[in-house]
Amino acid sequence: FARGPEAATSSPALPMRSLPARVRDLLTRQAWLGPLLLRLVFGWFWLETGWAKLHNLEFFSQRFVEWGIPFPMLSATASGAVDLVGGALLLLGLGTRLVAIPMIVNMLVALAVVVLPTISTLDEFVELDEVLYVAVLFWLLMAGPGKASLDHAIAGRLRTR
Repeated sequence: FARGPEAATSSPALPMRSLPARVRDLLTRQAWLGPLLLRLVFGWFWLETGWAKLHNLEFFSQRFVEWGIPFPMLSATASGAVDLVGGALLLLGLGTRLVAIPMIVNMLVALAVVVLPTISTLDEFVELDEVLYVAVLFWLLMAGPGKASLDHAIAGRLRTR
């Protein structure tokens, strides 16, 4: 190990990285946090929604009657089960892409039957909660659950076999 003034000049100086580059690198290394946070919040929301539907089935099946949805008790039960199970699976990041499909269908039915008949402008449409729900679920379907998920862990184990 060299000591003294010659030690400072004997190794090449590392280039100083710009602040934007360092911030970009930090955000890239932490990119797994975005999908995790989205799944946790969104999964909890749907878990609670499904729980409420299934524990107030009589009320929700009556709403389905009012909306003209066929087989209201069966439809309300199925809708609540999709929300409950889908929310739980989103929380875990397990079967994320697969479970997004029935959840999207659930929202598209809600949009078509309940909400769209009351909408008359594009502004009203894009401000609908259901449109946001479909967009988030579609993103999860396309992008997957992210690295902090059981799906990712299982895929990693399957690749190492």
